[in-house]
Amino acid sequence: MKRWPAVPLVAMALAGLVVSGCNGPAHSSAAAPSPRGGSATAAAHRPPGVARFHSVLTYDQPALPVRLWIPKIAVSTPLVRLGRLPDGSLQVPKEWDRAGWYDGGPRPGQPGPAVILGHVDSTSGPAVFYRLIKLRPGDIVRVGLANKRILAFRVQQIARYPKDKFPTQAVYLPTLERELRLITCGGSFDEAVRHYRDNVVVYATLIS
Repeated sequence: MKRWPAVPLVAMALAGLVVSGCNGPAHSSAAAPSPRGGSATAAAHRPPGVARFHSVLTYDQPALPVRLWIPKIAVSTPLVRLGRLPDGSLQVPKEWDRAGWYDGGPRPGQPGPAVILGHVDSTSGPAVFYRLIKLRPGDIVRVGLANKRILAFRVQQIARYPKDKFPTQAVYLPTLERELRLITCGGSFDEAVRHYRDNVVVYATLIS
């Protein structure tokens, strides 16, 4: 019988976000041009018929994400809202059977990487993202919004990283694509510190 390790949390390597001065993974003032300032001048010099550039921050804001479905691995879970801890790291869901959306970043459906986290297991057995590593490119992930709209994302890549080499920029920094990141723990369990040694990250892109 497999012995489930105690308190295995999804420990995130977010030190790079803190020391780089970002206010959040998707809304760094240095990364996205402000929608204000210079707009009148730009309009005066814009050739006829050329649409004004819209920054990432000016896109329509989707409704809040409230549910996640991953048919391939039989996941159907409400989404709780997650923030940042005092040390700058991400919160993780308090309940093992629920995933959480990081509300300091983009909402699913906005340009940039929307981040959803979940535990891999608990002291009593598998948790919501226990089979996340089983996903493959082409698999579909769906996110339900508060206004009843359902977004579909296609998995592009599944990767596992040692926590001390977590690719913060690849996972969290802004993109122009409407993307999703699903994150949990993986690899072997370190008995000394009571955490898994790796993180599993699923990269997905909006298709509808």
